[in-house]
Amino acid sequence: MRAGIRTVQKISSTRTFARLAPHVIPALDRAVHRLTRGRVLLSAQMLPGLVLTARGARTGLPRRTPLACMPEEATGTWILVGSNFGRPGHPAWTGNLLAHPEAEISWRGGDVPVRAELLTGAERAAAWQAALAFWPPYAAYQARVEREIRLFRLTRRDADGE
Repeated sequence: MRAGIRTVQKISSTRTFARLAPHVIPALDRAVHRLTRGRVLLSAQMLPGLVLTARGARTGLPRRTPLACMPEEATGTWILVGSNFGRPGHPAWTGNLLAHPEAEISWRGGDVPVRAELLTGAERAAAWQAALAFWPPYAAYQARVEREIRLFRLTRRDADGE
């Protein structure tokens, strides 16, 4: 299994993958997630995954985005990495969270209200090192872009926003 993961990591570090994956992986994930009523994400077979529902930065409309995540078991939080597969611009979902940090995730078949926090400084540096240990291709993504990849920590909140 470990050799399979290394192969996927190597493939996911390529520019070809960065061009194709954003068009294929989220669409497949959304379809499978919908068909299984939130129980399955295909991409989560390699990395833990969730579906983020955040309000659009400009429209305010709900936007559902399947994403890989790094669960922080000790604190019950999640780290999201706005890598955009190493493409130049920040992914749209990161702008949505900056504008509207209160969101919801579908995690292991359940809906969880969350608040997103953009990580900066030492907190970001520590989370980035953990992310690189968790999924080494993030280093290749960062090397391809001039922007700093955004990292968010999602924390559970009460359903009423507290």
